[in-house]
Order: sequence, then structure tokens, then C-alpha cells
Amino acid sequence: MNRRSNLDFSLMPDQQLALYQSPPAAMGGLSVTGAGRQRVKQAIVGRRLPDFAVVLVEGGQGWLETRAAGKQAIVAPSLFWLFPGKVHSYGPDQSGWTERWALFEGALTRDFTRMRLIVEEAPIVRLSNLGDMQRLFDRLYAELSLDTALSQAEAAATLHRLVVRATRQAVGWGSGKAYPDFQHAIDDLRHRAVEPLDFKAFAEKFSMSPATLRRKFALHTGLSPKAFQLRIRLDLAKQLLVATDSPVETVAAAVGIHDAFYFSRLFRDREKCSPSEFRRRHTRK
Repeated sequence: MNRRSNLDFSLMPDQQLALYQSPPAAMGGLSVTGAGRQRVKQAIVGRRLPDFAVVLVEGGQGWLETRAAGKQAIVAPSLFWLFPGKVHSYGPDQSGWTERWALFEGALTRDFTRMRLIVEEAPIVRLSNLGDMQRLFDRLYAELSLDTALSQAEAAATLHRLVVRATRQAVGWGSGKAYPDFQHAIDDLRHRAVEPLDFKAFAEKFSMSPATLRRKFALHTGLSPKAFQLRIRLDLAKQLLVATDSPVETVAAAVGIHDAFYFSRLFRDREKCSPSEFRRRHTRK
């Protein structure tokens, strides 16, 4: 029997339901530590949470204020991210709003922030498909309420899916292509990655300063333009190492790196093995 089945939810305010769990010691990657749904009429002011949180605003409007993003308006359907240890305030207008929320923690959250799936400077995500998010929150709550090792793992997987789905629903994904105002620059650099590039001239081609180009690349790819170019080069090098018998020096030159020793050092730093070792591991015999 579910150990929560004897709880008296009549003691809780109308339309408020919440679950809290300590993170399992065996799940350091990602743990869901709470989930709930409630009708809100009052603001939260100057709060800090120990965990990450995501709040889904299903109906209504209001505001969110953080040090990193300032004060911003929220109009349903939207969700927003809260970061651990960071002061935040938020709340609905006089009409109130209906929200769902989840708390989570774990090492995987570093990947969420590094990949800019959740962004402290841009915490609010306008949603194009509220029903999709509601189903994920329903599933998350149901899994958390079972309180078994398997359901905790399922809740973590659902939270991961929620993060990805929210990113896909963010402004720019609705048309089916990410970041339509910047995608042309990303595609251009991808196609020209093996060429020597003057990044100042490249930025000017898209009517940007180099600083703006770096900022937008970091926002949309999680990498600087040079780091993005290097990733494309090394990924292509891996394909050539496995698909051909070309010497490492030839592979390096083919991806635009004409110093074989420098290429091998870069490759080892990224792949934790030499180009020759990578070839031996992945070539079919």
C-alpha cells in the first residue's frame, strides 16, 4: 500500500496538493524532491530554495523578480526556473493564478545549465503547448507518490524530459527550427568549420559585433564560436579516423588543423585518448 494513503488531505487548503521526498542516496545524477499543484493569490517575496525548482503557470498572469533577470511579467501558459540559493520573488496579479511545481537536484543540473537548457538570466519560458507540460507534471506527481526505487528513477527521467520539452517550446522552436533569428549564423559556421575564419569578419557578415556573436553563440549552443568550430572539426576528424586509413597528419589537415601535434593534443583533451587509439577502438575489423 502506498504509505501516503492514510494522509488526511482535508487538512490542506483547497486545490493545494504537495509531495516532498528526500533524495535517494543512490541517485546522485538527478532526483525529484518535491512536486505539487496549487491556486495562488499571494506573492512569495525574498525566498531562497536549497534545490532547483520549476513552476508551471497554467492560468493567470503575474511577475517574477530575480537578481540575474530583473523583474519580468509572466503570462500563462508559461513556466519559470528557480535556482538554488538565489533570492527570488514572484506572484500573481489580484486575480491569482494556478500553478504546478517541482523541486529537483543532482549533478545532472550542471549539464542543464552548461547546455543552457535552463538559463538563470532568462528564467521564463513561454509555452506553445500547455497540455504537453500538464501531462508531464501529472506523470511526475504520480511517480513521486509511489515512493519506490523504480518510481524515483522514473520521476527523474520525466523531469529530464520536462527540461528538454520546455526548451523545445521556448520562443524560436515553435516554427520547427531552433532560434530562427540566429540559425543562419550557426549553419554557416557549421558548414565552414574546417576553413580558417576571421571571426570579426564573420560577425560583420551577420551585422554583429564579435562580442554579440560570442554572446548569441553561447546562448544558443552553449559554446563560443571558436569552441563550436573546434567541436565540429574534431567530430569530423573522428569520422575520418574510423572511415579511412589516412594518416593522422592527413586527417588533421583535412579538418583545418595543420599542426599534427597540436591536433593530437586537442583530440586527447576532448576524447581522453589519442587519435590512433580512437581509430583502434572504433574501426570494425
